[in-house]
Amino acid sequence: MKMKMFYITMFALLMGAFSINSNAQVKLTGAGSTFDYPIFSKWFDVYNKMTGVQINYASIGSGGGIQQVTVGTVDFGASDAPLTEEQMKTFNEKRGTEIIHIPIIMGGVAITYNLPSVGQGLKLDGAALADIYLGKITKWNDPRIVKLNPGKNLPNKAILVAHRSEGSGTSFIFTSYLSKVSPEWAKKVGNSTSVNWPVGLGAKGTEGVAGLIAQTQGAIGYIELAYAKQNNLPYCLMKNKDGNFVDVNFNTVSDAAAGAAKNMPKDLRAVITNADGKNSYPISGFSWIVVPKDIKDYSHAAALVKFLKWAVTKGQADATSLYYAPLPKQVQKLDLEKINLITSNGKKL
Repeated sequence: MKMKMFYITMFALLMGAFSINSNAQVKLTGAGSTFDYPIFSKWFDVYNKMTGVQINYASIGSGGGIQQVTVGTVDFGASDAPLTEEQMKTFNEKRGTEIIHIPIIMGGVAITYNLPSVGQGLKLDGAALADIYLGKITKWNDPRIVKLNPGKNLPNKAILVAHRSEGSGTSFIFTSYLSKVSPEWAKKVGNSTSVNWPVGLGAKGTEGVAGLIAQTQGAIGYIELAYAKQNNLPYCLMKNKDGNFVDVNFNTVSDAAAGAAKNMPKDLRAVITNADGKNSYPISGFSWIVVPKDIKDYSHAAALVKFLKWAVTKGQADATSLYYAPLPKQVQKLDLEKINLITSNGKKL
């Protein structure tokens, strides 16, 4: 009897060890948004310690993430720009299934600059910012900037415009905003992850743009708020649609998303730049994880679904400490409904 109990116990222990080890063997891969990288780094580390699931992520820009998930070299892509109809059609043709957009986090694009004589709190409106990026405002002491900033010591210094050099969801959010506030920008340049920039220097990734600004007096650029904080870069108070100058933080980004959360499109591809609301930060956006609706590898599909359900609910608790805005509860609920649609070889998980 004792020997029988010994074998039963040993079998249970071995099965438990096998279960833990097999779980630990699951390795997911993703690529895309640099905007998301600070919170992804936190999430993937925490989730690995909780579950043994390893998630390797390449922070290469939203355009690269969309490309890699479309050809199937990664389990998921991350993008701050929703896929276009053409991109979704291409995905369907290559992967034989549709793509699902899952809003994963929200954030604000900070307009950062390097002006030691000015410090924090420079004010800009959309029209002036668009004209800086159009090359029409070229000096920091331009009368239009001076008028917006009475009492600020604005130097007679050339403005160096910094922008992303690769396909970028952050660029999508930024150019979406400029297209809404400047008819000239909308006509000449437009809104996309990659545009023909009229002026300026390109840098790779949010890290590259932040580095360029930090090293160059007179520079201006657009980066996710976490990178501005990490690099001690000052950032602008932006004039919003209601005419108020607002700071970028999780409260003002949440205010920008309030309307969208109540009226999300069925595919969850909501753009929230230049939103209504007295406290809305105008250059705000969702970021999405994009995944195939049907995933061939069952173990990867099951692991990815579990991670996504955790990220859009419990994972949101990490948002504000990393300068993001957590998803509204309504969006979390819609996310879970989308995640439950994911199948493996046509079968529900």
